[in-house]
Amino acid sequence: MKHLVLGALCAAVLAAPALAQPAPATTFVQAGRVLLDPASGKVETAKTLVVQDGKVVRVADGYVAEPGGKVVDLKDSFVLPGLIDSHVHITGQQNPNSRLEEVTQSSAEQAMIGARYAKKTLMAGFTTVADLGADNEAIFALRKAAALGDVPAPRIIAAGSAISVHGGHGDVNGYREDVMHVLRPGSVCSGVEDCRRAVREQVWLGADIIKITATGGVLSNTAAGLAQQFSQDELDAIVEAAHRMGRKVTAHAHGGDGIKSFLKAGGDSIEHGTWLDAEGIALMKKNGAYLIPTLMAGDFVVGIAKGPNNFFTPAQTAKALQAGPLMLDMTRRAHEAGVKIAFGTDTGVSAHGDNAGEFALLVKAGLSPMEAIQAATVNAAAHFGLSDEIGALTPGKAADLIAVKGDPLADVNVLRQVSFVMKGGTVFKE
Repeated sequence: MKHLVLGALCAAVLAAPALAQPAPATTFVQAGRVLLDPASGKVETAKTLVVQDGKVVRVADGYVAEPGGKVVDLKDSFVLPGLIDSHVHITGQQNPNSRLEEVTQSSAEQAMIGARYAKKTLMAGFTTVADLGADNEAIFALRKAAALGDVPAPRIIAAGSAISVHGGHGDVNGYREDVMHVLRPGSVCSGVEDCRRAVREQVWLGADIIKITATGGVLSNTAAGLAQQFSQDELDAIVEAAHRMGRKVTAHAHGGDGIKSFLKAGGDSIEHGTWLDAEGIALMKKNGAYLIPTLMAGDFVVGIAKGPNNFFTPAQTAKALQAGPLMLDMTRRAHEAGVKIAFGTDTGVSAHGDNAGEFALLVKAGLSPMEAIQAATVNAAAHFGLSDEIGALTPGKAADLIAVKGDPLADVNVLRQVSFVMKGGTVFKE
């Protein structure tokens, strides 16, 4: 009898006409003022963004709606595309226990911590971030969870572990030798062939972009300086291997020698750029390379190093005081020379959720408020090759948008108080 009933049910299902699929739900975002395409610099008024299936499908004049659609009333707000932070470390945050956490936290724990920080970042208006250095298992798991909608998080572009030189920035430093061997990632390399291997393995593991440490760094616990650490041959091999596998390469780079060597190798973008000089600027313009100044990081490390509760090691403190004060002027010179700038904070050095503090520093370095917003939208999207998807609110782009109550073109600090966040058509904050 059970088989007869089951057979009858199957026959009924097969014989029944296919059910009509419901039309996608439509959301009507009514915007009082809106920056649809930051590249144009044009602010429009009284527009309705029609959102279906996670994308902007059209922009209507006036405030419109249709029966059955959801209306989002932002008539009293300034609407702009979701912000993009081109440089974060979302699975951790600098604090007095950072060195202990490096040897006690599992990959799973770091992923959970990253989920907490990702939510804070999304609520701050950043709908896309690039994580440029984290435990592979942790960040790739978090990226997948964000893409599936399992956690409230920005869209994550992930580099995973940075390609680093033995003993330099990005390697494990300052612990017992046996501990350092256990913690050292496979992305640490020396020599041309080994560096090619490291890049290929990182792509194999899932990296969206290759991050390398072309020079020493402030927060590595070693007194190895801030100049070039990879050889020119190694840099050439890294960039070539990445490009052959369809990945852009971005370089953590402070020293002018490392900046220029990386650019001569064909590198795509520079993070920090502290000692960027006239020759380096010329190379950046020739390559069409982007500068991600990370001014908040420089400001933060100087504040800690000079503060009463300095938790940096002596090596870190010395480098912080050397590099941090130079970054604002470097950005000013690069901007005046016409170098392309993408917004990035190195958040994880400073606190997650405070990312928008970078806007005021960019303006202090000479960018107009509109240029600073362009750096965090259309420029950052172009930097990652995602201009067809994000960075503007024109039809066909992702419905990633935020709103603020004031006018960010009059005061960029307004962007620190985001009142509405939509990512991929889903409202996360209102």
